Amino acid sequence: MRSIETIATVTKDGKITLQLLLDIPEGEHKVVIVIDETPVTEKIKRTEKRLPLKFSAYPVGLVSENITFRREDIYADD
Repeated sequence: MRSIETIATVTKDGKITLQLLLDIPEGEHKVVIVIDETPVTEKIKRTEKRLPLKFSAYPVGLVSENITFRREDIYADD
């Protein structure tokens, strides 16, 4: 048994058209079709309408005025 995820086109008269891989042998096969109720184009439109997330800065300031994080202060001279 193989699972193939593809895009199928449904026409106004309810017919479905899809393209399978060429390694599927010719003949009758059992097929299970799962239809997502939202068309692909609507999903794309819905994601394009989303506004980008905005993160505000949170000022934390210095831990202490006496502490610096300069390279000379962190690493020894040796």
